[in-house]
Amino acid sequence: MGFFDRLKAGLAKTREKLADKFDELLHSSAKIDDELLEELEETLIMSDVGTKTTEKLMDGLKKGVRRAEIKSADDVKKFLADNIREILIGEEGVNVEVKPPRVILMIGVNGAGKTTTIGKLSAYYKDLGKSVMVAAADTFRAGAIDQLEIWAERTGAAIIKHSEGSNPSSVALDAARSAVAGNFDVLIVDTAGRLQNKYNLMEELKKINRIIGKGIPGAPHEVLLVLDATTGQNALRQAELFSKSANITGIVLTKLDGTAKGGMIIGIKEELNIPVKWVGVGERLDDLRPFNAKEFADALFGLEK
Repeated sequence: MGFFDRLKAGLAKTREKLADKFDELLHSSAKIDDELLEELEETLIMSDVGTKTTEKLMDGLKKGVRRAEIKSADDVKKFLADNIREILIGEEGVNVEVKPPRVILMIGVNGAGKTTTIGKLSAYYKDLGKSVMVAAADTFRAGAIDQLEIWAERTGAAIIKHSEGSNPSSVALDAARSAVAGNFDVLIVDTAGRLQNKYNLMEELKKINRIIGKGIPGAPHEVLLVLDATTGQNALRQAELFSKSANITGIVLTKLDGTAKGGMIIGIKEELNIPVKWVGVGERLDDLRPFNAKEFADALFGLEK
């Protein structure tokens, strides 16, 4: 299957929960009345779109019905698809030019797929002909350094690592200096997803952020928050937490390969105004791609590309 077809397959359960439920409701009702609108609203909330975003979508939908601009089931689906696409359209470009090395700081909780995403990003940039270095600054999780080393070997990326339990900021600074000295195009820095408590984690991220800037002025150029699509509304809480300590420039949505909670990304973009930059639909190296709002909305509603 092509990537769009894999994206469509990955959103199948979300589509069943959202678009297919809409079809069921719309085709069982003779008209678009208050009762139907209430059921549509409930469907949006149950699809992890988020309360605030649901309210915004429903306000627009109700206005369209009152003005007789929305009269049919197809009108409702088109309205929602168009508006969700508009919400999701952001800074979709992932290759804004900076003087090399481009420094990408990866953040997120353990288990979200952060290290795997670094491997896939390495492969993506290597395919573009870029030289890539990765930094193993998650020195607290057992096996994190070894896992990143395997990905580096697999994708042909260089790696900077210290011993387990060492100072993460020292790793980051070492990597920044090495990337400059070695004329690397891209430096991707792994970070911890859990320390003794949330305060320690956030302070560590702030410190790494400052230290990288000392090694490479203006860095990091991107701060990508990795979110697991299967966590639903919990992902919104993660985004709120991390955004207090890091200037997040984009979201990587992983594990969109069968979840029923893909709608949560709509609420995150609307409420926190953090654009989705990448989406992952499987375990293959090429299953991580730059995010495309139109493709996502079309796949969500079962529309053709």
